[in-house]
Amino acid sequence: MQTKAEIRILGQKYTIRGDASEKEMKELASYVDAKIKEVLDKSPSIAPLNAAILAALNIAGEFHKLKKEQKEMAMRLTEKTQALSGLFE
Repeated sequence: MQTKAEIRILGQKYTIRGDASEKEMKELASYVDAKIKEVLDKSPSIAPLNAAILAALNIAGEFHKLKKEQKEMAMRLTEKTQALSGLFE
């Protein structure tokens, strides 16, 4: 079931729908808003659209890094599990 939420990004109100809870959607919107404002604070003359694109690239970079770390942890866990299971054979 899709949930509806009213969010604000850069003072602009949006109504969005998604599979997440309203609280989660608002938290995500708040995070995106903060990331865009971070870019605008560093480069006040940048257009809001360009700030949003840079913020999206920053968020994608964070996501990619976390995904890579998760994959590495899963591999280490698999290696340790195999080593431990070898002790019981």
